[in-house]
Amino acid sequence: MKNLKDILYGVSILEVVGDTSIELSGITFDSRKVVNDVCYVAQLGTQVDGHDFIEKSIANGATAVICEKMPKSFLKSVTYVMVQDSGQALGVMASNFYDNHSSKIKLVGVTGTNGKTTTVTLLHQLFTKLGHHVGLISTVVNKIGEKEIKSTHTTPDAIQLNELLVEMFLDGCEFCFMEVSSHAVVQHRVAGITFAGGAFTNITHEHLDFHKTFKEYIKAKQSFFTLLPKGAFALSNKDDKNGEVMLQETAAVKHFYALKTQAEFKTKVIESSFDGLSLNIDGQEFWSPFIGYFNAYNLTTVYGIAMLLGQDKMQVLTVLSTLNAVAGRFQHLKIGGVTGIVDYAHSPDALENVLKTIKDIRTGNEEVITIVGCGGDRDRTKRPLMAAIACKLSDRVILTSDNPRTENPDAIIEEMKTGVDAASKRKVIAITNRKEAIRTASSLAQANDILLVAGKGHENYQEINGERFHFDDLEIRRSELRFRLMYERQIKGFIWLSAQAGYRYNYSFNVDQIPDGEDFYRGFFGDQEFIQENELTNPLYVSFSINLVSP
Repeated sequence: MKNLKDILYGVSILEVVGDTSIELSGITFDSRKVVNDVCYVAQLGTQVDGHDFIEKSIANGATAVICEKMPKSFLKSVTYVMVQDSGQALGVMASNFYDNHSSKIKLVGVTGTNGKTTTVTLLHQLFTKLGHHVGLISTVVNKIGEKEIKSTHTTPDAIQLNELLVEMFLDGCEFCFMEVSSHAVVQHRVAGITFAGGAFTNITHEHLDFHKTFKEYIKAKQSFFTLLPKGAFALSNKDDKNGEVMLQETAAVKHFYALKTQAEFKTKVIESSFDGLSLNIDGQEFWSPFIGYFNAYNLTTVYGIAMLLGQDKMQVLTVLSTLNAVAGRFQHLKIGGVTGIVDYAHSPDALENVLKTIKDIRTGNEEVITIVGCGGDRDRTKRPLMAAIACKLSDRVILTSDNPRTENPDAIIEEMKTGVDAASKRKVIAITNRKEAIRTASSLAQANDILLVAGKGHENYQEINGERFHFDDLEIRRSELRFRLMYERQIKGFIWLSAQAGYRYNYSFNVDQIPDGEDFYRGFFGDQEFIQENELTNPLYVSFSINLVSP
């Protein structure tokens, strides 16, 4: 139990009706979770107004109500506190209620458009391998040590966040690395949290459906650094044109990293290939299995944070060279000579970074096939941009569904098509069903080609009309490549036997999709079970010709 007066410390109060000395068992902003002696915080949401549920929360047992507008009538048994901003109040009150555990561990926040997940995940891996007990709060997963806790948002709400930090502290965590989204900052989910440091990766046009303008988006990111206290560190990307702007109003100690300009933490890319990166960081050469210039930035951010947290330089670089790729972030596999890449790129800039990385590494003798979609109920302005970038930097493009949510996926694709110029139309097709899109791309890919599946990355679901269905890009991609190998082996096996018998030959084969392809598979493989197991409802049809000359 905590005293209301104590948990209101630091909150901007406008009016109080009732006794602030009452004892409370908890805090919530969800009226459905109210029980006896709980404080209910009424927030102005984007879809519902929490003030409409004040009476319901009191009926459920709330003895204190925090609000931005007072109700018309009061109960003597309830204390009403009017505040300037309920979201801000919730963040501060949650920190107070949970005894400000963020100040008891070294908490580092990472913000920016791209690279947040990779950076915090690598920091968690790095510090764990350096012998520390570490927490992680990310888009993909939350962790206490190696114990995984499901993640629902990039940054949890204020109550969940403080509960996580308590768990981490009690479990012995020394450090915690967390993603800080612009939404979280604007919605005050990190209000009242004490950070040991913060880092900025980059900023590009994204989330304008929420922030409305790029200026407001920058302002949201910038305001995170105003939360950092004196004595904390603020690390920023000097190569980004807004890198110095981010730190203009911070009280923290300013530090910078860069690849292109002079900075405290400087990295030079010596070599970049599909095998990894050869880098010179801070005058020391080392190799990393990560791919692309954007990962060179991520690794430099990780290195800079590690140095600012007092870690040994050589130990850090040694461990950095052993770290694993982050799920859905430029994950690649090679089967049958085809390189498949799965990446979370869901903004124009992120997609361009991935495709430019591929362009820098490719030999030029292969095709780049890109599968890309755009999410529903999100910034519509980026849809034609995503298609335009895919066309500019790919040899073939398949426009498909991502997470349509409540929108019609075909309508989303039509909006993407407006970004396809006349010269690019010949290399673009649209396949709404994402699974079929990946199957088709796999059939088109020849040896040495590069197939990029963009947009969903680590997500193992598709969200359609409020429901989530299992769907894993990497899983589908892997199965389709293996399937392709199966039919190639069948053909080549026949040719091999013919050659052993003394026949001379030449052959060719094509891959198409036809509605009655199932009959072909039944005859070709003689196995109905195979069809069912591989969900071949509209499978690929392999047509081939072999010319044999008798011995």
